[in-house]
Amino acid sequence: MQIPPTSWTHAELESKELLAHCLKKIKATITKVRLVDANFIWTEPHSKRTKVKLTVQREVFTGAILQQAFVVEFTHYNQICDECRRAEAKDYWRACVQIRQKCDFKKTLFYLEQLLIKHGAHINTTNIKPSPTGIDFFYARLQDARKLVDFVNDALPCKYQYSQQLISHDVQNNTFDYKHTFCVELAPVTRDALVILPKKVAQSYGNMGQLLVCLRVTNVISLIDPANLQMNEASSIVYWKHPFEILCQPKHLIEFYVIDVEPIDNYKRGTGHGHVSTKHALADVWVVRSNQVGASDVAPTCCRTHLGFLLNAGDLVFGYDLKNANVNNPLFDELKEENIPDVVLIRKAYDREARAKNRPWKLRRLIDQEDTASVANAFMGFMEDIEEDPAIPSDCFAV
Repeated sequence: MQIPPTSWTHAELESKELLAHCLKKIKATITKVRLVDANFIWTEPHSKRTKVKLTVQREVFTGAILQQAFVVEFTHYNQICDECRRAEAKDYWRACVQIRQKCDFKKTLFYLEQLLIKHGAHINTTNIKPSPTGIDFFYARLQDARKLVDFVNDALPCKYQYSQQLISHDVQNNTFDYKHTFCVELAPVTRDALVILPKKVAQSYGNMGQLLVCLRVTNVISLIDPANLQMNEASSIVYWKHPFEILCQPKHLIEFYVIDVEPIDNYKRGTGHGHVSTKHALADVWVVRSNQVGASDVAPTCCRTHLGFLLNAGDLVFGYDLKNANVNNPLFDELKEENIPDVVLIRKAYDREARAKNRPWKLRRLIDQEDTASVANAFMGFMEDIEEDPAIPSDCFAV
């Protein structure tokens, strides 16, 4: 209900707030009498009528008081406040949050989408629009946009820039009207990517190798060296201070057939090494491309991997073929040939159709629209990552 001239308040039917508002409406007409009692008379909720029974008193003669009860009827008129009217227009916004990730794979955006749905961080938006590289969120208030930026900043490694545009200026009252924009850039690193670190940065991570596999991206970027199982977690501050590049993206993954697996025990690491993963196992694996199995002129390739606890002879595994890849990166060109593996294995391959058929749950989406084939395939891979990675908390997702 409206409180003149421009303020609004919420009041339920037959509530104290509504009764106080009704009495204020007739206050000027009952100034000469004393109000004794006021209560509602029940009416149909859809009748657009509110009846209030009033009991008043007045002294007519010396020592003689007259009391009278009567009913006042109020009529409801529907009206939309200015903010709701602008929100219904779907094109009104005071603040915009543009979330972008300069990466071809969208698993990090899918993860953020599930966090937003789970925690309701997007409920005050006036509109949500998808973008080829991210999502745009529009708000009627600057405070709501700042809350979303803080939420994303806590959930993922990112940085943002703030800008404002002058819309109007009242010279009489010296007031300004702005539109505010937050451009949030997520770290362009995605799960299952092969990243390359500068030599000094790799040494600061505990003398790790320069070629690392990204295990997952949450509020930190988890990296593992497949040659010695050393791990490191790069926070947002550490990453943006010394950013590293993606050498191979998940779209470059190739399917390999495992011929033999030889576990490596008691591997000796150099002095000054960092944290070593206890959830992975080091092994030498002989593989050949799936489309070349049985070919007499193709020799198997030996590679060292962190997936020794998963792989057995006869399994299928995805990896990057660096020996035959066309990589254009100055850091990669500076590596010694003996430090470049022929194949880097990333994850084990499973029967996708059987897993999708037996999956008893389904994730909700932030925007109801028909995805392209590539986006639908990436989202299917994201759901597989949830099943395979126990380190990702299941309560983060809106099932």
